[in-house]
This record gives sequence, structure tokens and C-alpha cells, in this order.
Amino acid sequence: MNKNILALLLTVFFSQPIFPKDSYITLASTTSTENSGLLDYLLPFFTEKSGVSVRVLTRGTGQALELGRRGDVDVVFVHAESFEKEFISKGYGVKRYPVMYNDFVLIGPEQNPAGINNSDTVVGAFKKIFNSQSIFVSRGDNSGTHFKEQQIWKKIGKDIFQKNYSWYKEVGSGMGSTLNITVSLQGYTLSDRATWETFKNKENIKIILEGDTILFNQYGVILVNPSLHQHVKKESAQMFIDWLISKDGQYLISSFIPNNEQLFFPNYPASE
Repeated sequence: MNKNILALLLTVFFSQPIFPKDSYITLASTTSTENSGLLDYLLPFFTEKSGVSVRVLTRGTGQALELGRRGDVDVVFVHAESFEKEFISKGYGVKRYPVMYNDFVLIGPEQNPAGINNSDTVVGAFKKIFNSQSIFVSRGDNSGTHFKEQQIWKKIGKDIFQKNYSWYKEVGSGMGSTLNITVSLQGYTLSDRATWETFKNKENIKIILEGDTILFNQYGVILVNPSLHQHVKKESAQMFIDWLISKDGQYLISSFIPNNEQLFFPNYPASE
């Protein structure tokens, strides 16, 4: 073979990305990353770079972690730090990587029957909802948002979960469905900001309270433990994680700006 042709072929071969043997990985991720359009935006970039497609199972954080515990997915991408650390400590995951953050917001009707002011703390706002017995719609699905809501109710010292209050509606649904029910009932609910901002059916429901530090919302990504589940595609899955926290992945998260509003803020490495 001509030496020049051989040199050209070797150059082309070694300049091409070396794709892993897996054609796809399976990711369990929260409804907020799906409803907001973030995953639809990010994943094609990863597939183009790696040759690995990502199949997404959209669940609340609790259900996503359960899929990981059973070994039904390769990676979990969720937002409830204490649940994530417990998942790691029990050996179901390898390591938690902080990826990005946004915040939760309290949504309610314009007429605001509980009389909440934006200067209130979120704990104070929940007290007003409780005292006025205004309708509150809870996801009730063991998601990261549901967990945050539970934390706030506990801070006001009310046993909201053990009593059958007529104004407290647990719907067992994702964020989009919960917002639709909130609009229909003209009630209050807690939402992640990304889902709220991309939600179309707002009618006369708006953000009633935002900005409290309690409402900070951190997202993390975890490789499911391949020592427990040998079928986990650890190389391709770790490649996805590494890409997500890389400069490229972090830049793409920051560049996701639907309707001219940034919905997620990359922060790897974040302090633990």
C-alpha cells in the first residue's frame, strides 16, 4: 500500500472518536428536567459526541431512585440531596455529582385567599395557608418537590400528613398534572421554577412567593452500582456523567434559555 495512503488512513482512524460498545444507556430523571425541555435539548449533543443514545424514564425523585435500587436504569438524575446520599450510603449508587440548581416557587391564585405577601418566609406562607384552610394541591408522589413540601410543613409543626384535611389535596401526579389541578381548583402548590415557567395553562395562577433560601433546589447525578447490578452499562453511563459535569455539558445547561429565561444554573463542582 502506498505509504501516503496508509498515513492518511491512520490519521483518519486515530482522529475519530472511539465509541463504547453500548448503543444506549437508560436514565431515570425527574419530571422537571423532562417537562422543561432540558433533556430534549441536552441529550442530542451527548449522543452526537459519544455515539450513545439515552433512553429516559421520567419519574419523581423517589421513584427514580427506586428504579436505580432495582437496577432498572444505569444512571439517576434527581433533586433531593438527603435521598441521594441515603441511596449512596446503602450501596445502591457509586458517587453523587452535583450538576446544577434552580429553585422552587409557591404558586397560587391572583386573589390570594391566604393573604400571603412576597415578603413572607415560605414557612410563614404555609402557616397562612393552614390557618385560612385555603386549597393546597400536593404532588403526593415522593418526588423531590413533594419532599421539599413535606419539609416545610414539618417546620410549621403541623401534622398535615396524618389528618384528613378537606383543603389539602394529594394527587399523586407529576408536576404538570399537579399544576393543571391547581389551576382547576384555584389553589396553591409548590413547583420547581423550570416546570412553572414552561407551563402553558397558567390562567390566573401566578407566583405568590419566591426567593426564600429554603427553596433552593440542587440536582445531582449518580451511577447505579454495577457491583450490585452487573448489567449496568458502567462505562457508557460514567461517560454520560463525565460529559454532564464537563465544561461542555455545563455550558449547554447554562445556554438552555427557553422564552429568554435561564431555568437551570450549572454548579459543578458544588460544595457538599
